[in-house]
Amino acid sequence: MNVIDLFSGPGGLSIGLRRSGLNVLANVELNRDAMETYAAHDPSATHFNEDVRGISFEKYRGKVDIVVGGPPCQPFSVGGLRKGNADERDMIPEFIRCLQEVQPEAFLMENVPGLSLKKARPYFDSVLAQLSDCGYRLNWAVLNSADYGVPQKRKRLIIMGSKSIQLRFPAPSHGPGTDKKHISSFKILGDTPIGESPKCPVKFAKYPDLRPSPYAGHVYNGGGRPLDPHGPCHTILASSGGYKTHWFDTKGIAPKYHAHLRAGGESWEGEVPGARRLSVEECALIQTFPREMHFAGKRSSQYKQVGDAVPPDLAFVLGRSLYFQLNGGATTSGYLDEIQGVQAIQSELNL
Repeated sequence: MNVIDLFSGPGGLSIGLRRSGLNVLANVELNRDAMETYAAHDPSATHFNEDVRGISFEKYRGKVDIVVGGPPCQPFSVGGLRKGNADERDMIPEFIRCLQEVQPEAFLMENVPGLSLKKARPYFDSVLAQLSDCGYRLNWAVLNSADYGVPQKRKRLIIMGSKSIQLRFPAPSHGPGTDKKHISSFKILGDTPIGESPKCPVKFAKYPDLRPSPYAGHVYNGGGRPLDPHGPCHTILASSGGYKTHWFDTKGIAPKYHAHLRAGGESWEGEVPGARRLSVEECALIQTFPREMHFAGKRSSQYKQVGDAVPPDLAFVLGRSLYFQLNGGATTSGYLDEIQGVQAIQSELNL
């Protein structure tokens, strides 16, 4: 089955989909560094390193079975201004245009959960209506990558559609309700540093904001968090590379400091002893990119590519599920039954 990958970034989706048995015919990515990264691991695809708004996809009608992609998330991210469709970076209309021109059997669109939340919900509902008008039966859900074997608590909104069947999401393979624990990032990274850590010291925050876990909350400067040695990492951010880069607590300071603060102790000052921030290579491994993967461009560009990407291991699970369902089969892991999307879409669109 043939695929077009829109807004592909360095190719997290494509890598996983290829592993699942799908064939990526073409990808579209405006960023030059990300396209160079992509082309290195998939030289056979047609690469459109240009603005998607200038590309006609009609030549792929009858040749492409599935269109996938993650339109830029900044218009809907809770970490941004959340201007939605008023943001010039909103490329969801271009994703829909591609569906109209190609008329594939199915599609998969990825974005941040903020697209489905209160402020953006009216626009999200209009997107669902437009996708339905294109002839697709829809389903959507917010999935946590950690539930599918990724060593990272990364929640993403996934919308799927098919012209012939009601697609379902694969059931979680890890975490509560399964026979496997969430994978710790420590298990993937090991004890030996990989790559070069950014030179941004980790300091104790003047006004710490605690959470129940010592590995959460705003206890240190910047947006980076200490890695939990027993669980998955927090979401790898596209803004990593500076003070928003997560870090290794090599001296076990975090649990001790957390207990100190909860007991009413005063906040500490200065740098956190033994703190080491994640390198690009370590962030990429937590995202489940292949160990030999090379990212083009400067370090800041590399961090952004990694943080923007869909984890290849999650893409593999979704791709395998799509492949089997569209070919009349079933996934080996079953399906997620309690999906909020089916009921919501049926209600909102009067299906």
